Amino acid sequence: MIYLLRHGETVWNTLGRFQGQKDSPLTTQGIEQADFVAEVLHCELAGDLRSFEMQVSPLGRTRETACRVQRLLPLVSTEDARLMEVTVGSWDGMTKFEIEAEYPGALQGSDIFNWYFKSPDGESFEDACDRAKAWLTRVQRPTVAISHGLFGRIMRGVYAGLSKREMLELPVPQDGLYRLHEGEISYIDG
Repeated sequence: MIYLLRHGETVWNTLGRFQGQKDSPLTTQGIEQADFVAEVLHCELAGDLRSFEMQVSPLGRTRETACRVQRLLPLVSTEDARLMEVTVGSWDGMTKFEIEAEYPGALQGSDIFNWYFKSPDGESFEDACDRAKAWLTRVQRPTVAISHGLFGRIMRGVYAGLSKREMLELPVPQDGLYRLHEGEISYIDG
């Protein structure tokens, strides 16, 4: 069983910046979201804490979210780089407007869901899927995983056997979590 969480809202989320593998801190709302998700997870895991481990992307926003979760759930946490957000290379930290200005025409033919993979030096969709598969196949025991929006979409999509388009259109809430268990995915928000 896997509980998959996304980090709380960050400053860059509010500014429309794609963080990729760069970082910005949680906002006040992001801290509240992390605390809320911790409470939801606490209810889900009541009495079963000892069987769970926590794996966290090494980026600051996920580590900050993990610290908020650990206030209620004293889980031992390990960092795993396979849980990091998809990088768009030199576009990490930029808005779509800035990308268009600096790389004219680079986003041509893309839409709200697939522009991430137009970067000339970013991670490919296939590489991100391979990373998700590698992580999923190595989960040995019940796990709480704290990751990111786009990579969380890909993780759930790989788990469910979805097409690229279906994966990229999955929602990415910051105020709930997903349970992946016996081939099923359930959204839990309280």
